[in-house]
This record gives sequence, structure tokens and C-alpha cells, in this order.
Amino acid sequence: MLYTILEIILVFVAVALIVLILLQQGKGADAGAAFGSGASGTVFGAGGSANFLSHSTAVLATVFFILALLMAYLSHHTSAPRSIVERAVQQRALVTPPAAPQAPAASKPQPAPASKPSGNSPPAHHR
Repeated sequence: MLYTILEIILVFVAVALIVLILLQQGKGADAGAAFGSGASGTVFGAGGSANFLSHSTAVLATVFFILALLMAYLSHHTSAPRSIVERAVQQRALVTPPAAPQAPAASKPQPAPASKPSGNSPPAHHR
């Protein structure tokens, strides 16, 4: 449940981060603003919007990384299955009862192997 909430927050932070990055002007746009493009009449002042957007981007990037690290920590330290295969095995174990252990059948004693002559024994006919 907590992991799902963190995922949703992470998605919203990521979208907000994308929007803030796309709203910012590149370094090349500063030359046009220097020649009186009316930037001083904006809500944040002549240089205020750049500072506000860059600070907001930095804060959201920090929140994004903290959330990502927290989610990685939580996913690593939970006992939940990590893959679809592990989930299927866990569900199968819950559905099917374990089989009763069977006693091994009594085995007959095996006859001892016949002894073979080794290669070190002298030959039968020696001339």
C-alpha cells in the first residue's frame, strides 16, 4: 500500500519536473531579454522567474531522487515476491496443499561386486 502511494507521488513529481524543465528558457534566450523584451513587467520581475523555476526544479529533483531511493530501499527489504514467477510459485503453494511425505521403500541389500583381477598380478603362464 505504501509502495503504491509512493509510486503515484513519484509519477506526479516526475510530470511536474518535466513541465518545469520545459518552461525554462535556454541560455540563448537571455540575449533577447537583455534588449528589452518586457521581462521586467512579469510577475517574478526581470530575473525572478528564472530563479523561481530553477529553485523549484532543484527541489522537485531532490524529492524525486529521495522518493526513488526510498522505493528502492523498500522494495529490497520486503518479503514480497520480486518477480511474476515468484508470485506464481507463491500462489500455487497457497492453493495446493503440500503432499504427504512418503517413506522410502525398504531396499534389498545389493550383492557385493565380483572381484576383478588387477593389472599388477603376474600372468598365469610365465615362460
